[in-house]
Amino acid sequence: MLYRRKTYTVEPVMYETFTHFFHTYLLPNQLTHGAQLVGRWVNEERTEIMAMWAYDNRAHYETVDASIRASEMHAEAQNYRKSLAPLFISSNEDFFTSTGNYGQSPQIVAVSGYIVNEEGHVLLVRNNHRNDTYEMPGGRLELGESLKEAVKRELLEETGIHAEIGDMTGVYQNITSGVICMVFRGRAVSGVPAAQPPETIDVQFVDFDIAQVGDWVKRPQFASRVDDARNSDTIAYESYEVRPYRLIERS
Repeated sequence: MLYRRKTYTVEPVMYETFTHFFHTYLLPNQLTHGAQLVGRWVNEERTEIMAMWAYDNRAHYETVDASIRASEMHAEAQNYRKSLAPLFISSNEDFFTSTGNYGQSPQIVAVSGYIVNEEGHVLLVRNNHRNDTYEMPGGRLELGESLKEAVKRELLEETGIHAEIGDMTGVYQNITSGVICMVFRGRAVSGVPAAQPPETIDVQFVDFDIAQVGDWVKRPQFASRVDDARNSDTIAYESYEVRPYRLIERS
């Protein structure tokens, strides 16, 4: 892996504005084109912000960077910056390679929910950083919470929906990014589906049959999760790679 450290020197009064810009433009554009965010930090004085990004290698970074600079979102971001006071005083970037994992697991645990309403319609979201497809809502597990608690939290954060969570329907391993996602069935109990910026840009209950899944869920690794949750009484397992997508194992 290649790691890129990007550091910004900012005026403290511009910290919130910079953070909004980061979450609205920088982060979604990086994720859309294949970068991974390792973390983002700010010092106590809020005068220095540091983000660490991960790429497969130097060639992957150069491809991601070129795609971002050619994107519509990048053009929108630059136009929006013209309406603001200077976001930062100066910036710097440098590159690193890892000297080892030192016992820390590189795997990430995530959850997702197949949530239906009283009519049996399925809750789908379109994320800012994956706006080419709809998918089931979900996200990373946080320290100290159970899997089902994480599903409930992610649902509320992404859609505004409260739900009861039932059985697990599948386990899905993204070999490329190290993400292991567990999917659960659930039932919406309250709330009105609504986009929750900057994370989601569209949220709705969708009525479709099995033949129409691909009309909404464009990425195969997400479509199979919907199919499994709809049709199986057992727990599915699937492992795959992305960039490009390749199914490795399924049972």
